Amino acid sequence: MIDAKTERVIILGAAGRDFHDFNTYWRNDPRFKVVAFTAAQIPDIDGRIYPAELCGERYPEGIPIRPEADLADLIREHKVDQVSMSYSDLPYEEVMHKASIVTAAGADFRINGHRHTMLRSTKPVIAVCAVRTGCGKSQTTRAVLGILKRLGKRSVAVRHPMPYGNLVEQICQRFETVEDLDRHRCTIEEREEYFPHIQAGFVVYAGIDYERILREAEKECDVVLWDGGNNDMSFYKPDLYIVLADPHRAGHELQYHPGETNVRMADVVIINKVGSARPEDVDQVERNIHTINPTARIIRAESPITVDDPAAIKGRRVLVVEDGPTLTHGEMKYGAGHVAATSNGAAEIVDPRPYAVGSIRDTFAKFTHLTDILPAMGYGERQMSELEETINAADCDLVLIGTPIDLASLLTLNKPSMRVRYELADDAIAALEHEVRQLLG
Repeated sequence: MIDAKTERVIILGAAGRDFHDFNTYWRNDPRFKVVAFTAAQIPDIDGRIYPAELCGERYPEGIPIRPEADLADLIREHKVDQVSMSYSDLPYEEVMHKASIVTAAGADFRINGHRHTMLRSTKPVIAVCAVRTGCGKSQTTRAVLGILKRLGKRSVAVRHPMPYGNLVEQICQRFETVEDLDRHRCTIEEREEYFPHIQAGFVVYAGIDYERILREAEKECDVVLWDGGNNDMSFYKPDLYIVLADPHRAGHELQYHPGETNVRMADVVIINKVGSARPEDVDQVERNIHTINPTARIIRAESPITVDDPAAIKGRRVLVVEDGPTLTHGEMKYGAGHVAATSNGAAEIVDPRPYAVGSIRDTFAKFTHLTDILPAMGYGERQMSELEETINAADCDLVLIGTPIDLASLLTLNKPSMRVRYELADDAIAALEHEVRQLLG
C-alpha cells in the first residue's frame, strides 16, 4: 500500500543510470514510492520487470519497466507526483520536451544531482567521462590503466552499466577472461567495452548494483578506474575527474545533458581528435571549457588511426562498420573506419542501407543522418544475426571494422575484413601520467 503522504515517482531512463539512481536514492526512502521505470534507446528493455531481488523489501513484486511513449498516461493512471529523468546523452531541447510532457500531465520534473548518487570508495578513484558518446573514453581508459600499471598500482576498471540480459544474473559481474564474456552471454556492445581491457590483462567489473560492485572491486585494487558510458556522470566520487570533448561536435559541450555537467566538474578536459578537426573548432571547444570551468587543465590530444594492411584498402569497394552508440544517439556521421577508408584510398565506401534487414533497417529509418556507414548494433542475439546478414548481403570487396572489438570473431562473415585501431597519442598519455602522479603522490 502507498500511504497518502508518500509521493509517487516514475524514473525516466534507459537501463543504466535509472537503476543506479533507484538503488542509491529512491529504494529505501519511505517518502517515495517508485511505481514504474520507463525505457528508451535500448531495444527490448520495456515490458520487463526490475526484479524484486534488486528492489528491497518495499517492492516485493519488483517494479514494471514501461515504454517511454506511455509516460503521460502512466502519470495520470498512477497519480504520479514526480518524474525523475535518469539517462544521458540528450540535447537540451529534448530534455525540455520531456519536462513539458511531465508537467503537462501534472507531475513535477527533476534530475538528481551527484551528491545523491555518487558512491564513495575507500580507494582513490579516477573517472573517465565525456561530453558526448564517441569522444574517446575507451582509449583514454586504456591509457590510464597502462599508466597505473607502470606506476606499480593494481587497478580495475568499473564500467558504466549495460544490463541488456537477465537483470538478476547481472547484479555484479566480473570479467577477467574471454570465457567470462561467453559465460555472461555478452552482447557486441558489452564485448566492445570489456574485451580490450581483458586483452591488456585488466579485470573489468560491471552490472547493476554499483555499491556491491565497488566493494568487490576494492578488494583487488589500489585504484578504482571508472570507465564511463555515453556522457553520463561517474557513479563514484572521483579524486581525478577526466572528461573527453570532441571538436568534431564543437559546441556540444554546452548543449547536451549531462555533458556540460561533466565539464563543469572536470579536473582535466581532453580535447581529442585534434589532428582531424578544424583548428577553429578546437579553439571553440577550448574557449567554451574555459568559460564554464576556468580551473580545468586542458590537454589537446590525438587518437591516431592504424590498419594492418593499408594497401589492401586502396582501390577497393569498402563496407565500413562503426561503433553503434557513437553513430546513433551520439549523432556522428562517421568514425574511425570511415577515416581509415578515405585516408587509405578506398575506391568507394559502399552504402549499407539497401542491404539492411530487420532492426538494422529500422536503425537507418530512425537515424537518418547515417548514409554510407553501418552501425554495429548488437544488443542481443537477434540483432547480432541481423547485423551479420546485412554485412554478408553487401556488395563490397572488404569490410572495414572500426569497432573496438573485431566483429569477425563474433560473426560469420562471407568476405574479407580488416580491423581499424586507435589509441591515445603518446604526448597526451604523458600529460595524463603527470596528472595521475600528482593524485597518487
